[in-house]
Amino acid sequence: MLDAKNRVIMVSGANRGIGLATAELLIKKGYLVSLAARNPDEIPIQNEIGKVIKCKWDAKKKTTSKNWVNETLSIFNKLDGVVMNAGVELGGDLDGDTEEEFDEMFEVNFKGPLRLVRETLPALRKSGSGRIVNVVSLAGKRPRKSKMLGYSASKFAAMSLTNAIRLSGWDDGVRATSVCPGMVKTRMTEEVVVPDGHFKMEPEVIAQTIAYALSLPNSAAVAEILVNSRLEDMF
Repeated sequence: MLDAKNRVIMVSGANRGIGLATAELLIKKGYLVSLAARNPDEIPIQNEIGKVIKCKWDAKKKTTSKNWVNETLSIFNKLDGVVMNAGVELGGDLDGDTEEEFDEMFEVNFKGPLRLVRETLPALRKSGSGRIVNVVSLAGKRPRKSKMLGYSASKFAAMSLTNAIRLSGWDDGVRATSVCPGMVKTRMTEEVVVPDGHFKMEPEVIAQTIAYALSLPNSAAVAEILVNSRLEDMF
């Protein structure tokens, strides 16, 4: 397994939910972290010289990817991994009559991460053991409701992004993993009522899964990890 010491990891959406749980766990494990959110002041973790920095990143604003990467490299002089966690769920009904929610979900869930990957790949190739963990969703593996068409489609696109990274970065030691959670207890799902006998996973469970993917050596590539909170057919 890769040693966390001196490895630099960028984490998007680090202000709450899975992103925050991941940031806290990586710091505990000894990683050096660059944490980002649209408003970095909302990240409830203190800056620590040489160990933790907080930056601005907005998936919908093209320039923020380059700025975040440049700021990270200026502090740490290297980059070993990226956790792409920021996302949005607006449904996207098959029977709807607008496309605005589709456009926003593709912008945040696919195009924003795509821009971030393009900016980080050179440094990850240089690392020799670069890691990208793309927090997708089980919705990117199987659509369950026609009212969730837009969200599922954006997550299928995110899965394709992970696979493209694996193909492009393999010879330079870059490994990419899609972590696909089911229902997680976050702000995105706080109004979702689960049936009796079902439950929502804690963000810390997904954080542990992300940390595992980051720690695997080049000789143990994992393309995707499906994490569910209930029994269902998994293809």
